Amino acid sequence: MLLPILQQVTRFEDSPAFRTATDVVTGQHLLKAASANALALLQQSADLGEARVGLLVPADHRFPAALWGVWQAGGIAVPMCLSATDPEWEYCFDDAGVSAVLTSAHLLDRLRPLCEARGIRLLCCASPAGDPPADLVTDAAALPAVSTDRRAMILYTSGTTSRPKGVVTTHACIQAQIESLVQAWDWQSTDRIPLFLPLHHIHGIINVVSCALYCGALIEPFDGFEPQAVLQRLQQDAFTVFMAVPTIYVRLIRMIEQLPPAEQQSVCRAFARLRLMVSGSAALPASVHAHWHALTGQMLLERYGMTEIGMALSNPLRGERRPGAVGVPLPGVDAMLYDEHGGQITEEHQPGEIRIRGAAVFREYWQRPEATASAFRDGWFCTGDVAVLEQGYFRILGRQSVDIIKSGGYKLSALEIEATLLEHPAVRECAVVGLADETWGEAVAAAMVLQPGCQLDLPQLKEWCRERLSYYKLPKQLLICEALPRNAMGKVVKPQVQQLFTQRSEEGQVS
Repeated sequence: MLLPILQQVTRFEDSPAFRTATDVVTGQHLLKAASANALALLQQSADLGEARVGLLVPADHRFPAALWGVWQAGGIAVPMCLSATDPEWEYCFDDAGVSAVLTSAHLLDRLRPLCEARGIRLLCCASPAGDPPADLVTDAAALPAVSTDRRAMILYTSGTTSRPKGVVTTHACIQAQIESLVQAWDWQSTDRIPLFLPLHHIHGIINVVSCALYCGALIEPFDGFEPQAVLQRLQQDAFTVFMAVPTIYVRLIRMIEQLPPAEQQSVCRAFARLRLMVSGSAALPASVHAHWHALTGQMLLERYGMTEIGMALSNPLRGERRPGAVGVPLPGVDAMLYDEHGGQITEEHQPGEIRIRGAAVFREYWQRPEATASAFRDGWFCTGDVAVLEQGYFRILGRQSVDIIKSGGYKLSALEIEATLLEHPAVRECAVVGLADETWGEAVAAAMVLQPGCQLDLPQLKEWCRERLSYYKLPKQLLICEALPRNAMGKVVKPQVQQLFTQRSEEGQVS
């Protein structure tokens, strides 16, 4: 018997699921290819028994066929970053104990020595494009019965503060994540969405691919974010829903403003026709939210989630979408703020750690029982993110470890300071961190990428900030750089920013 998620897909098996430049792939194509992958993985065995299978598959119609194939065979899928280095792949292979890898033809030669050294089976995934093989066995009797409480997937955290940990979710957990978003964002079979996000991260896997296929919606994949191609299809009304990270919205703003007036109007009108635009995976500066609204008329819907919990908080589909806030708990999610002593915070404007519970929360960190135990308190998952409640909406202040700066007796939000600095006309990108300081405990330090042709020094920046930030929030160090260190999802890696200050300070390049 098929898992409930795949049973849902059979309702739309004759409908287009993916559209590429050369193919239209239906739900039936995906299910047939998934069965082919499952049978290849089983290789005469009855059940993989939660063996881990690495996925190094392009972000297109081949990905769900590979993912579902692992699930139908009774395995645990381990999606991995296609752009990672060999040592990063090897880390995931070894940490997860991967026994097989599903990949595409163009990666076989690169992966072969890595897999052979570890005794890992290397398989080329079946393509859903074209006519399904007529003789392919798809009878459920040929595949194991997989219960929803079994482990389904291991996603590795971005590793911004430590070595990546494997986050284990069950089939039931993934289904809860999907159903929560389908209800909250009113997914329909008539929806059409572009896919340019990587598929080793929960944003692309759950929010885009899984929600769309669960509802019979159409996905149009791109080879990464191709702005010209995306904007061309947008103006052809190819999409109804659009999901991206803040860095993409910043790039789009710059690109739109450089277009000739007539083309700029056409693009902005096309964005205005979308029924839903979502921003996530990193904080969306209020200035970007306002700029986007001014250009397109769209109020971006910002939400909050993590690899461990899926999506937990969201601005409403219908109702006020408040810039700088991440909204209220999604269906099936309980959220609460806790103080440093473990007490619940009920009054507004009091900062506390966000804790989450519900069916969508992950089961465990792979083979890290101590880390798993320390991540939970009385059934609540401790996110490590600090927020306040403002008129019922959660507003994120930052990570306890890297975004909360303890300076001069104050707890400062790096995200709040960054949002202000981004309003400076010379600033293109910025990251604020705390640096050890004998006087302040931690000193506010800002690393910046400037707009082309602009210059800025620390006295100028402080003078500009004095009318916009309290004196204790003013940057005490400034570093101008060509680019900020980011991970594969575009998130700034704060520990690396701190290392930049240390390195440049030794070279006398910090003001």
